[in-house]
Amino acid sequence: MNRIGSFRGASAFDQERSDVEIDMMPLIDMIFILLIFFLVTASFVKESGVEINRPEAASAEMKEATGMIIGITSDGDVFLNREQVELRRVRGLVEIFLAENSDGGVIIDADGDCSTSKLIAVLDQCRLAGAENIAVSASKPKS
Repeated sequence: MNRIGSFRGASAFDQERSDVEIDMMPLIDMIFILLIFFLVTASFVKESGVEINRPEAASAEMKEATGMIIGITSDGDVFLNREQVELRRVRGLVEIFLAENSDGGVIIDADGDCSTSKLIAVLDQCRLAGAENIAVSASKPKS
């Protein structure tokens, strides 16, 4: 009888053990909360999408990029959001941007070897679109 009793006790223990479950919902909730937190607090840097060799300027200042960035390559190609655009489309795209962001500015990220006439043409399209806060990016010389 002693053996039978111990056998029954073991099966009751095994049955209790199989009924134990781990609730994963709090863990999943915490992961989603962390994901939302990082998405909300992340600052997304907008780039023109092309590799630019910025010209150097002693008066260059670091400013936060809070607007639309237009890139001009050394070949004179214009890029916006990693997409090559024609010069005639720049005005319309800037108008759309300014309609959505009334206090936004435009940063022209021109290669040091691009032609001045191309830079002036892009600058002119931005002004015709109504942009008042326009900057041309440069880098400080290395000392």
